[in-house]
Amino acid sequence: MKIAIPMADGRLAMHFGHCGSFALIDADHENRKILKTETVEAPEHQPGLLPRWLAQKGVNVVIAGGMGARAQMLFSDHGIGVVIGAPAETPEEIVTAYLAGTLKTGQNVCDH
Repeated sequence: MKIAIPMADGRLAMHFGHCGSFALIDADHENRKILKTETVEAPEHQPGLLPRWLAQKGVNVVIAGGMGARAQMLFSDHGIGVVIGAPAETPEEIVTAYLAGTLKTGQNVCDH
C-alpha cells in the first residue's frame, strides 16, 4: 500500500490543500512495516487536482490533519481512503501508528 502525508517543516501539515510537499510511504500493511519513504513536491494548489495527482502516484490512503468535504469526496471517487484528524508528527511516526492500529485522531481541523 502507498500512504500520502501532506508535509510542512518535516511534519504533517495541518491544512491538506496548502502543503509544500508530500511524504509518499510504501508500506507492507500485513507485516506492519514501512518499506520506502520519498518526499515529493506538491503541485501548485488547484481545486480538485491533488486527488487525481496522488491517484496517479499509486496512493491508496491519505492521512491528514484536516480536509474539506469536497476533497474527501474526490479522494473517494479515486478509490483513495482518507484518515483525518491526525497529529502533526513525522510521517514515519504517523504511518507506524496507522499500521499498528494505534493512530490517535481528533477533529477535522479544516472547516470547509
